Amino acid sequence: MKTLIKWLARLFLLAVLAIAGIAFYGFTQWQALEEMTIAQPDEASLFVVKRGETTFHLINRLADDPVPALTRKVWLRFHPELTAVRQGTYQLDQHTSLRDALMTMVEGDVYRLQVTLVEGLRISDWQQKLAQAEHVKVTLNEATEADIAEQLGIKEDKLEGLLLPETYSYTPGDTDLSILQRAHHEMEQFLADAWEKRRPDLPIKTPFEALILASIIEKESGVADERPLIASVFVNRLRANMRLQTDPTVIYGMGDDYDGNIRKKDLQTHTAYNTYMIDGLPPGPIAMPSKEAITAALQPLDSKYYYFVATGEGGRHYFSKSLREHNNAVRRYILKR
Repeated sequence: MKTLIKWLARLFLLAVLAIAGIAFYGFTQWQALEEMTIAQPDEASLFVVKRGETTFHLINRLADDPVPALTRKVWLRFHPELTAVRQGTYQLDQHTSLRDALMTMVEGDVYRLQVTLVEGLRISDWQQKLAQAEHVKVTLNEATEADIAEQLGIKEDKLEGLLLPETYSYTPGDTDLSILQRAHHEMEQFLADAWEKRRPDLPIKTPFEALILASIIEKESGVADERPLIASVFVNRLRANMRLQTDPTVIYGMGDDYDGNIRKKDLQTHTAYNTYMIDGLPPGPIAMPSKEAITAALQPLDSKYYYFVATGEGGRHYFSKSLREHNNAVRRYILKR
């Protein structure tokens, strides 16, 4: 009997020691998860959470060594706030704790980059910009302008003026097309609002004509604060049935033939866009106009100016009310006489 009691005592002691050992092991594993910093190869590297991935599996992806399944399950029982991670790409610092990393994914604080699509440029320039942007998925590299327009659901064959120049944020893996879709949507919204606020006496019949005029203003503006005054010149010319006679439209009409110089024969060559040869506005925008240029086109200043010429001083212009005054300004600022 005594021998049996001794054996039972020993078994009980072994059981206690085993339980204590398991408890100690579990505690150390728990503590390791509580204090763990993620295993990232580089400072501020990117980590992708794929669709359908769970926190239970992400722990092992973030850890240096595999964590036992039981430990992960128990740990997450005490941290239910970390279970609803969201799909996306995240920027995680090497020294981020496991808990902080998972909380970032729960909050959906995805890594965002920015690309600036500059006003005054053409769609081909924007295509190149997007192709060079970091982590943008390029899908339009070989697409023609008409192809892109079709994918955007735009009936026009040319896209100048139909996309809003702006700085757009995006996440890694977003496509160039998705960014252009946003630019088109933003332009539609802004143009609709600007058209509602337009001056009622303008010689512009449609929002599209406003974009055409705004694109010309954009290309002629050297400094932002001159846009409403330049707009007034073109509006005055349209009212007086004068040709706009603006060089950027000639350049656009020349297409690939433009080599950096405009010659007299270019001014006299008839194209659909050469406003030295055609009356009124050209058939479409010649560049991507900014919000400011669109606002200037629809809310120009009141002036009696019909001409302007570049002064060569910080992109500014000299504005004239008469042809005689304009010719004098040309001699002064261009011919240096």
